[in-house]
Amino acid sequence: MDAAWDSAQTRLAEIRAMQNFWTKNSSNSFRIPSQKLLNSPQWKPELSLFIQLVLYKLSVWNTGATYGAKLQDLRYVVPNSSGRLSPSGLPRRILLVHGTLTVLVPYLHSRLRAHALSRAWPDAPSSDRRRKAWDMLVSLESTHSLAALLSFIAFFVGWQVSSLRFALNCRPRISRFRTIADRLLNMRLVPSRRLVKRDVSYEFMNRQMVWHAFTEFLIFLLPLVSARSIRRRLAHVASLLTPTSISSFFLPPRPNDGKSGPVRGKYWSLPQDQCAICAENASLSLNLSEPTNAFTTLTAPSLAHTSPESMTPGSDTEPPLHPIHTPYLASCGDVYCYHCVAERMMRAADEEDSQKWACLRCGQRVEGADRLVAEVGSAGSEMSGSDYDFSSDMDVTDLSGSMASMGSYSESGISEN
Repeated sequence: MDAAWDSAQTRLAEIRAMQNFWTKNSSNSFRIPSQKLLNSPQWKPELSLFIQLVLYKLSVWNTGATYGAKLQDLRYVVPNSSGRLSPSGLPRRILLVHGTLTVLVPYLHSRLRAHALSRAWPDAPSSDRRRKAWDMLVSLESTHSLAALLSFIAFFVGWQVSSLRFALNCRPRISRFRTIADRLLNMRLVPSRRLVKRDVSYEFMNRQMVWHAFTEFLIFLLPLVSARSIRRRLAHVASLLTPTSISSFFLPPRPNDGKSGPVRGKYWSLPQDQCAICAENASLSLNLSEPTNAFTTLTAPSLAHTSPESMTPGSDTEPPLHPIHTPYLASCGDVYCYHCVAERMMRAADEEDSQKWACLRCGQRVEGADRLVAEVGSAGSEMSGSDYDFSSDMDVTDLSGSMASMGSYSESGISEN
């Protein structure tokens, strides 16, 4: 025995080494850092850069003004418009430098700052090159902020002085440089039309007010509209537009020779120990966490061409897929869950067409539903061979107890009358 164990040690060591190798490689190759992927905005600066480049191309490059300046009837002008011109009439080299200063430089700054913070440049020693580069970056940021403040003050003061000179009938000297880039490149904002009536346009404000009133109206109106009735009417219209329905209006009815087939519902072949309403709800559910959903229904065998005799009820080892909880016997003779049949009957009673709910097994209109009660004593043998399979937590006293009944539509208080 010891010799066999010793001889197997080599093989066991190889198996352990192979298992560790595959475990390590699979974890490194297929593991997805979900937390980092969700929390880290990896491509946010690039996406912002792309959007700003598109906006710059469609606004300043093509029209010579930003969207905000266009609303104020302003556009950029350059004193010396020489060289190749852009579609807006401004020099291309000026616009390339302006776009670099206003779009590309902020992107490079954000990337450099993010890289420095991720590499802990501020925490490096003062003699380290990374710390010196970080201090230089902070100094440049402070200098740019101070220069932007001074430029804005000059722009604001120049505008006030020009207004005063205009009031004194003097020639105004308007400071039209909004930003540092505009001031460096001598790009000024001037009115698009020289002779223009100085009136206030309420076009955009009126448009905003109209949209606001429209949204308020929709918020008030939508809760009053029954989406269920609209879907039902659309489904009814769609059913009338099928080729079979259209052909029935033009072709004469076929003689049936006195023979009429049995009326069957959608789930006529479902085993008797399962709830047809639960099966229909599962076929429309997209929740993958539930054991039964639309995808499992697609992979399940079709019930349309299967007879009830060929489908055996769920056994003890294999529970039914859609078990019946608190069984209620409908007026047509089929059994459903209490919650399912009550919800369908109340929904049908609330609808405007006053049509009662059609059974999913036999297709008959359901007038009411009563609690299904099992007989005790002599009916024990019958219950053992019954097609209905109830939950194990339901006692005999519960089945033989209260004779609660939903009654008909008029008795339950859900009739439209």
